[in-house]
Amino acid sequence: MRTWLLQRVPSAWRQSARARLNAWQRARKAPRMLRGYRDATGAWRPWVRMSDTVVIQHPERVILEDRCFIWHHSILDGTGGLEIGEGCHIGAWAGIFTHSSHFALRIYGRHYLDVPQDRRAGFRTAPVAIGRYVAIGASSLIMPGVTIGDGAGIMAGSIVQSNVAPFALVGGNPARVLGDMRRFDARLLRQHPELRPWYEEWQRRDAALPEATTAGSVAARDEADSTACPDA
Repeated sequence: MRTWLLQRVPSAWRQSARARLNAWQRARKAPRMLRGYRDATGAWRPWVRMSDTVVIQHPERVILEDRCFIWHHSILDGTGGLEIGEGCHIGAWAGIFTHSSHFALRIYGRHYLDVPQDRRAGFRTAPVAIGRYVAIGASSLIMPGVTIGDGAGIMAGSIVQSNVAPFALVGGNPARVLGDMRRFDARLLRQHPELRPWYEEWQRRDAALPEATTAGSVAARDEADSTACPDA
C-alpha cells in the first residue's frame, strides 16, 4: 500500500519532502559550538568556544584557561590532571589523555571493575600541561605525562609521547620536531607589522587581560563561530 501511494506522488514532491526532512534532521543532530566554560577552579571562562560533542572525563581535574577553541568530537581526559593554557586551539577528533589502563585490564581481566581505580596495579596516571596559544591539529593524540610549551604547533594526526618545547612544530608518529613556529610567525609579521604588539602581548606573563568587550562584538563573534573552521 505504501509503495502504491508513493508511486502516485509526483517525483518532485517526494524529492522536496525528502530535502526538508534531511534539513530538519541535520538541524537537530548537527554539532554546535558553545561559548563559555566553568573549569575545575570554579572560574567562568567567557571566551572559551567548545563543541557540544566534546567529551570531558573528570572535569573536576581539568583547568581550562580562557579563549580556547575545542572543535567537534574531541576528548579531554582529566583523570591524572589536565591544564590547558589560554588561547589553545584543539582540532576535531583530537584526544588528550592523562591515564592508561591497558596493562591493568589484562592483569585483572574480569575483575578489573572489582578494584578501586586508585588501587589497580598497572593503572597509570600522569598529568598533561599545555601552554598558551598551542595549536593541536585534528586527530592528534597527546599521551599521559606530556608537557607542551607555549606557542607550539602539533600537526594533524600526530601522536605526542614526549615533551614539546615552546614554539616547536612537531608531527608524525611518534611526533618529532619538524620546525619552529616562529619562522611562520615572522613571515606573517613582516607582512602585517601592525599585529606585532598583539603577538607580543600574550607572551608577557604580566600582561593585563583585555577589557570586557561590548555586547555587539560578542554577538558578531557568535555569528562568526557558526561557520568558523580551525586551520589545524
